[in-house]
Formats: sequence, structure tokens, C-alpha cells
Amino acid sequence: MLNTLSGRFLILTVIFVMLAEVLIFVPSIARYREDYLLLRLERAQIASLALLADDMIDVELEQELLKNAGVFNVVLRRDEMRQLILSSPIPEPISATYDMRNATASVLIKDAMMQLFETKNRVVRVIGAPVQDAGLLIEVTMDTEELRMSMIDYGVRILALSAVISVVTAFLLFLAVRAILVRPIKGVVGYMQTYAAAPEDARSLIKPQAGVTELREAEEALLALQTELTASLKQRERLAQLGGAVAKVSHDLRNILTSAQLFTDRIESSEDPLVRRLAPKLVNSITRAVHLCESTLAFGKAEEPAPTLTRFALSEMVADVIASERLAVGDFDLSFGEDIPAGMMVRADPEQMYRVVSNLVRNARQAIVASGQSGEIAVSASENDDSWLITVKDTGPGLPPKAQEHLYQPFQGGIRKGGSGLGLAISQELVRGHGGMLTLSETGAAGTTFEICLPKGEVAVI
Repeated sequence: MLNTLSGRFLILTVIFVMLAEVLIFVPSIARYREDYLLLRLERAQIASLALLADDMIDVELEQELLKNAGVFNVVLRRDEMRQLILSSPIPEPISATYDMRNATASVLIKDAMMQLFETKNRVVRVIGAPVQDAGLLIEVTMDTEELRMSMIDYGVRILALSAVISVVTAFLLFLAVRAILVRPIKGVVGYMQTYAAAPEDARSLIKPQAGVTELREAEEALLALQTELTASLKQRERLAQLGGAVAKVSHDLRNILTSAQLFTDRIESSEDPLVRRLAPKLVNSITRAVHLCESTLAFGKAEEPAPTLTRFALSEMVADVIASERLAVGDFDLSFGEDIPAGMMVRADPEQMYRVVSNLVRNARQAIVASGQSGEIAVSASENDDSWLITVKDTGPGLPPKAQEHLYQPFQGGIRKGGSGLGLAISQELVRGHGGMLTLSETGAAGTTFEICLPKGEVAVI
């Protein structure tokens, strides 16, 4: 019970209602004491009427009148004259006087609490105004024992009634909470458990139907989460299937390219000058295609191979990339620029860095050609004490907002229609494998700039 929402609500309701009843109890007990004392004054006034009607009454009748009134003495002031009407022996001196004519609420509450916790019987004087304007003042003396016992009895009855009210109220609220809150929450939990058992099953998605605004919002948020997660799981499944297919194609393509590589070795021995000039580029392209197939097979295992770090001339690698892209440009008005310091050596994996720079230059070329405007692509490099910096800058139309949001996410960061969006994702992973960073420095109507930062120190392979 203590670990359930409705159980805790039940207990808290009982506590809070009892607390409220206690706050009501204090002024109630003060009012009861006031009424008790005023009743004693009224009885004493009635008893004094017998004497006012007949100046001489016997002692036994006087004692009976005082006993019925519950007082020891009665003093009545009429016409500015104070007169002892009825009297009997007082067992002890008067310890306190209470004037009921102008008593404030705070005074009544204070006197009531003191009376309630006073265990010793005392004799007190009570002053009040006679009813029906039968005089200026009436004064009685009485003991406090009967008053205290009567107050205790009244307080016990009030507390018992408060307890009953608390329990009944708490039980009704308990039922209301179970119907309004607990049952819908259990329904949400049930949907969550069903969805967890089969997240790919669209039938297990929650159907918002709660009438309470907060619960409705929770159900709608859960529905959005389930829908997004189900779509993500389906996409992962499709990507896994695609990865298996790509791995099979890459395996067979690698074998085909290996055979083609053997034939290109024969082409290099041709006497034709044009063939002899283009044959090395063909050999290098086929070699890179074979390496790419092997890397694709490794990527199918959810990781790129660790980079093989060697020192190589960056200018030669960039020249190969630009030479390949020039062949793809054809007659389009697109120029290439290189600003690589002569003799600049970089410590990295040459094949992986070729793929990174080639992806960036190819993306820039495709963006400019798609725009239909002439443009320029420039590859530059510099170095400092800590790192090598390679910059690929173009004058293309810039990246659209959607591409910027999913820049390095596979199958989502594609810019060109029909593109897969894998190029930048693979490039970032390769650069991170060198312990470096691939960042988008700027993009806009004036063009786009990517920057590759490769550390010179110990490479932390990620």
C-alpha cells in the first residue's frame, strides 16, 4: 500500500484532513468553553430570580439553587448597587477571574488551552452581562473540574468525528484517484510493456485517449517516441540488409577488379605514348577500387580498418585527386587550384586520406555542376607545430539547411539528388581514425569550406 500512488494518496489525505480538523478543534474548544461559562451565568441569573421574588428563602432552597446552577456564589449588580444574591462556602481562594463581556478570540483561545491542560481543580470568578438586560453585571464563582471534564469529553467527540470524516474522505479520494489517475497510468505502463516485447509491431503503439490533460500529453509524447523508435528500428534493419548485400557485391567486385588489374599491367607495356601516359592512372584507379572493396568488406563489420601511418608527399596525392576530377568535368567551366607547399610531408594513411580529399572535391564538383554556374575548387594546406591543415574550398551554392543538420549521418546528409550521403560520414570516420577532425568551416551563397586537421603528435585511433 505504501509503495502505490493511490495508497500514499490515501494516507496523505488522512493526515491532511486530520491536520485541518486539529486547526478547527482549537477555536471549537474555545467556543465550547465560552458557551459553558455563559450557560452557568444564565443559570445563576435564573436562580437569583427566586430570591428577588421573595427576600426570605431557607438555607436548603438556597443550596439547591446554587447546586442546580453549578456555582458557589451569585452577585448581581442592579442600579449601580452590587448585591450578593446567593452564597455558599468557597472551598479555597479564588485563583482567577474571567470577564466574558469583552473577551477577544485570542483571549478565549488562550484561556481555553490553559484550562484544558490544567489538571488541578481551581475556584474561579466569572463575570458577564445578565440576559434580557436584567442588570448591569452578574458575577459567579465556580470550580473548574466539571468544566475541564466537559471540555475533554467534547474534544474527544470532535476528534472521533474528525477521524471518521478523514477516513471517509480519504477513501472516496482513494477511489477517485484510482479511477482518474492510477487506471490510466497502468494503461500507459501496459502499452509500454507490450511495445517493449515487440517494438517493430505497429499494432503495439499507444492510442492516446486519456481525458486528463497531463496524462494525454504523456500518452502523446510516448506515441511520438514509439513512432520514432519503430521507424529507426526499421531503418536499422534495412541498413543491415543493405550492408549484407553491399558486402556480397564488394566481394565479387573485388575479384573482378583484381582480374582487371592483371590486364592493366599488360597495357603499361604498350608503345602508344597516350596509352603509356594514361595507363598508370588507370592502374592506380583500379588499385584504389580494389582497396575500396576491401574496406567496404571491413566496414560491413561495423568498423573501418585502422590507418597504416606513413609519410608521403601531400602534393602528389592532391594532384592525383584533381587529375581524376578533371576527367569527370569534361567541357564544363570548372577550374581547380592547388596550394600545397613544396616538399610538405604528411604522416597519415595515404589511401584513406585520398578517399577523404576525393570525397570532398567530388562533392564540391557535383554541387557546382548541378548549379549550372562556373566555379572553382581550391585545395590548400599548411602546418604548425601541432598539426597539418588541409582545406578544400569551392565557390558552389553552399549546403542547404537539411544537409547541415545531418551532415555526417549516413543516408541522411546527402546533398545531390540520388546521393547516398555516405561520403562525408565515411570521411569523418577516417579522419577521426587518425585522431583528427573534419569540420565545416563555412557555407553559404559564396561557397563552402571544409577543413581537415591531422595531429602531428601521437595519434589516438578512434
